[in-house]
Amino acid sequence: QVQLVESGGGLVQAGGSLRLSCTASGSSFSISTMGWYRQASGKQRELVAVINTVGHTNYADSVRGRFTISRDNALNTVTLQMNSLKPEDTAIYYCNLLLDGDYWGQGTQVTVSS
Repeated sequence: QVQLVESGGGLVQAGGSLRLSCTASGSSFSISTMGWYRQASGKQRELVAVINTVGHTNYADSVRGRFTISRDNALNTVTLQMNSLKPEDTAIYYCNLLLDGDYWGQGTQVTVSS
């Protein structure tokens, strides 16, 4: 059974940076596409960034150039480096693992003050 544990959220001023990490249990990490999603209050969950098994990445237009997703298969960890944060980045951020289905972490709150 896959379990995902996120860390690294918090409160930051606009223009600041945060680094989110997600560690996965189980032996399927290296063959799974990993992603970060977010859900702001009153809005639908949206894709932020995704990285496949060979390291190809894709980003939402709203974060491209500011956020960087990376993975370490030896540590079963995917990381989201978020720079130049804006108030509109405020949301709960969820780690996602796609293999034989979707697996989700519990979410971590990111709040960006203006």
